[in-house]
Amino acid sequence: MRIRLRTRAVGRGLRRALPACVALALLTPVYACRVEITPPGPPTGWPVESARRWQWQWQLSGVLDPAVDADVFLLDPVATTAAQTTELRSRDRRLVCLVHVGSFLPADPDASRFPTAVRGGAARRPQSRWLDVRQWDALRPVLADRFRLCRGKGFSAVALADADGYAHRSGFPLEFDDQLAFNRRLAALARSLDLSPGLVNDVAQVAALAPDFDFAVNEECVRLRQCARLLPFVEAGKPVFHVEYTGSTTDFCVTTVGYGFSSIRKERELDAWRLSCPMV
Repeated sequence: MRIRLRTRAVGRGLRRALPACVALALLTPVYACRVEITPPGPPTGWPVESARRWQWQWQLSGVLDPAVDADVFLLDPVATTAAQTTELRSRDRRLVCLVHVGSFLPADPDASRFPTAVRGGAARRPQSRWLDVRQWDALRPVLADRFRLCRGKGFSAVALADADGYAHRSGFPLEFDDQLAFNRRLAALARSLDLSPGLVNDVAQVAALAPDFDFAVNEECVRLRQCARLLPFVEAGKPVFHVEYTGSTTDFCVTTVGYGFSSIRKERELDAWRLSCPMV
């Protein structure tokens, strides 16, 4: 689906200035403006025999660099335009959409759709708040529309961020099993919308959730000494896209390439710069 967006930089982050029709796309299940439909293609598949070869890029800030030598791009669905996804897909790039499923920002166009009862304590991102993941009936319509935006923009996979509120001071008495049920429902919802689901972090639940997800995205498993806990994905022939923000690739690549991960070094701003580990 071709939708043109305009963004303007504010400080080190991006504050999105959305056309009214696109804002409504996040608020309603039916787009309220005239758009040109571009079939986004089938959901992203991850062939077992190729699971170790993926080079990837994660970019959420700055001007998108489509020339980066990567097979997989993990991008912001709001900041990324349909023209950009079309260009990347024409070069056989696999596109993954990052969606915050367990938190929201007051500035989000769909923020008003979250009832007061599901809004919790301060989350990871500045000004963000955790959501009560036990309230599936309240959260599902909003998250489904976030997924539909990804699909309409040409993404074929979705990475679920902030899917571990139970492990933080969320403001709710969330239990391990509450999070498991929520994450599994999200994976099923993504599949129902022809999106391949991926799990971001939530390392403590990887063993339980690996059968439900097609890939994993991990931040700093080397620094945190958690890489071995991601092996259920590798053993199932599913990619692990890993990033470190500190240290030398000469040091951490020995560990992560040995595990079979696709690893890169990035700055925390997640702009276009990256260093990648050699693949085997």
